[in-house]
Amino acid sequence: MSLSSPEVSFIRNFCIIAHIDHGKSTLADRLLEVTHTLDRTRMSSAQVLDDMDLEKERGITIKSHAVQMKHRAEDGQEYILNLIDTPGHVDFSYEVSRSLAACEGALLVVDATQGVEAQTIANLYLAIDAGLEIIPVINKIDLPSSDVEGVASQIIELIGIGREEILQVSAKSGIGIDELMKAIIARIPAPKDNRQKPLRALIFDSVFDPYRGAVIYLRIVDGVLRKGERVKFFANDNLYNAEEIGTMSLKRQPKDVLASGNVGYLICSIKDVKDAKVGDTVTHAAGPAAEPLSGYKEVKPMVYSGLYPVNSNEFEDLRESLEKLSLNDASLVYTPETSVALGFGFRCGFLGLLHMEIIQERLEREYNVNIITTVPNVEYRVIMTNSEVVVVDNPSKMPDTSKIGHVEEPYVSMQIITLSEYIGNIMKLGMERRGEYRNTDYLDSTRVNMHFEFPLAEIVFDFHDRLKSISKGYASMDYEYIGYRESDLVKLDVLLNGEPVDALSIIVHRSKAYDWGRKLCQKLKGIIPKQMYEVAIQAAIGSRVISRETISAMRKNVLAKCYGGDISRKRKLLEKQKEGKKRMKQVGRVEIPQEAFLAILNIDE
Repeated sequence: MSLSSPEVSFIRNFCIIAHIDHGKSTLADRLLEVTHTLDRTRMSSAQVLDDMDLEKERGITIKSHAVQMKHRAEDGQEYILNLIDTPGHVDFSYEVSRSLAACEGALLVVDATQGVEAQTIANLYLAIDAGLEIIPVINKIDLPSSDVEGVASQIIELIGIGREEILQVSAKSGIGIDELMKAIIARIPAPKDNRQKPLRALIFDSVFDPYRGAVIYLRIVDGVLRKGERVKFFANDNLYNAEEIGTMSLKRQPKDVLASGNVGYLICSIKDVKDAKVGDTVTHAAGPAAEPLSGYKEVKPMVYSGLYPVNSNEFEDLRESLEKLSLNDASLVYTPETSVALGFGFRCGFLGLLHMEIIQERLEREYNVNIITTVPNVEYRVIMTNSEVVVVDNPSKMPDTSKIGHVEEPYVSMQIITLSEYIGNIMKLGMERRGEYRNTDYLDSTRVNMHFEFPLAEIVFDFHDRLKSISKGYASMDYEYIGYRESDLVKLDVLLNGEPVDALSIIVHRSKAYDWGRKLCQKLKGIIPKQMYEVAIQAAIGSRVISRETISAMRKNVLAKCYGGDISRKRKLLEKQKEGKKRMKQVGRVEIPQEAFLAILNIDE
């Protein structure tokens, strides 16, 4: 056994779980500082582990990170602390579950001013399911508005632990960090020493290095991995050479051996991160393990949207940008598609709404590509009259209504944490969005946890914004996918002068179709500029028009040159104008501004 691999009993693998903006990245900064992994004077910015500007602006972690710290305890023993940072948003819950599986403990961080929130609970349940030792930490205790005792009682109610087990810190000013370090060493168990077993290593993340290919972050669960050994991936049976292995401080540190209990990286010339799937198991090619580690699954997109360049000649730029983005984001799925209204573009699949927003912002910021996005929609299952199942992720691909037996749509289970005074508002919003109310739990005298089941399609538009506005910013939500259910859904088409605009088609519930059709026509009437001829905007289900608005023609005064004279001369000029407008209507094409495609997104405003 090489000396480069530390004694397993002195290793602590842990992660930090928290709701957005509860101070997770700031706490990670303090841990880096107190272990002298990074000097405060060398910290060029706050939130060292959050690389992207987007992460810092939104107060979220998008890509998970891992870092190794060394800490000398009071007894003089040096401990290896592996912090595996996790994404904090519901869209990335599978990645969170794999990061948790690589740990033995978790710091549950709760903001002293905000209390327990929806994602805190969701990620806590994931950590409990993974069998982790939970250390509750109340952060931001030095703020004037903090309510430490109130938040402590919420945590006790949630986990059922003693008040003395809850730590109090201020990540920004460094209060309580020494006690936290002692708790990490004392309360988080060391990994099991499984060096004698065949190699099994869990992939919990991967990033793309333009010079080295995919860099895989892994946790060695069983056995020993040595540099130069031939390894196999269970998910795709691919074989590679372990060209470089090592641990991760803020920079990669090559090692010759990684043993059971260690967290590190593996480079083996993988050209595409999609081949290094999160949750997969790495083993030796010679003498492999009998079975992979449990919990692996293929990540499937939940929300689909069309991305089109504003200028059609930027199509290749958009393709290149998506290719580069997908190198670092294996969950981004895209295929080329064409639209009559928008030209050439891509149909993209995203893990959820936040994931979609982030991809769109990164395309515009990092790659300077101006894009038009179509309405986000979900994947429907259409059961045909001949029992064939057709999967529809684009409204324009919806089969003819005469051949459809029934349509199924995905449902999610949602929990909403809010103040009890907003229960009525949230119940009303739930009814508007076809939600099925389940039950309400009281967290304390003022805060409640409400449980609903919603069609995913109803929450992909502006649900989160509406929830925040009706609760004055107090409510937080978290959801998980629970399966498909039959629904009475129809395809709503928008016609301009009788021609369908495929990019404006949507799939809606029949009970909402008439209201949506009317609102959409009114909205488009205010957005589409006047033409030299009359433009008819219609909303239709199949061949039946359910709503119509008319944009009147711009009228040139052709009688301006007639000063008096016979009425027949004036009539002749007006008839000539009428014929010209008729001809223009036949050959004219209505230019649809970009706002028209965004009209559906804020149709309720």
